[in-house]
Amino acid sequence: MITVALSKGRSLDETRPLLKAAGVGVLEDAESSRKLMLGTTQPGVRVVLVRTSDVPTYVQYGGADLGVVGRDILLEYGDQGLYQPLDLRVGVCRLSVAVRAGFDYATAVKQGSRIRVATKYMQCARDHFANKGVHVDLIKLYGSMELAPLTGLADAIVDLVSTGNTLKANDLVEVEEIMQISSRLVVNRAALKVKREPLRALIAALERAVADSEN
Repeated sequence: MITVALSKGRSLDETRPLLKAAGVGVLEDAESSRKLMLGTTQPGVRVVLVRTSDVPTYVQYGGADLGVVGRDILLEYGDQGLYQPLDLRVGVCRLSVAVRAGFDYATAVKQGSRIRVATKYMQCARDHFANKGVHVDLIKLYGSMELAPLTGLADAIVDLVSTGNTLKANDLVEVEEIMQISSRLVVNRAALKVKREPLRALIAALERAVADSEN
């Protein structure tokens, strides 16, 4: 049995067509089902639904043989030595710095001001500002990041940006892109040895599905 760890939401919505094209159709609607383990059109493959940040842990410790997770999660929590054979080209967005409209971010950086930054991506933000030599106080938040500059809690935020519509709706502007983000296929290295043939076949099928989706 091959177990695939996925998380609900945009990542699952965009990954399902790739799995189906690779011959692994998920049998139930993950959004409406209360089940956390779902069968597929391949009797030897099943899907488990976990929190996004837990996908690497399930794969690392063998709770799943492979999984799909964003590059941001891998950078923030560590890839735990996982094999990453494929960029699935889904869940595409960017990790960026945003501030409230009217805040002169460029001048603050140039003058060496200490900037308060709210984010849940503490490690990525710390590395980014350290590399730029910018002095920051990091404030960890878990949601509603856009509120931080509006309430005066922070001068800036570091968060994922897709269309930018949420920023605009909250009078924020994107001032700096840190990196491009997309979802990656991660594989348990031990499983790759024990279940070599079926895992290699599934990885190859997903690789073809990604290539076909871009043509």
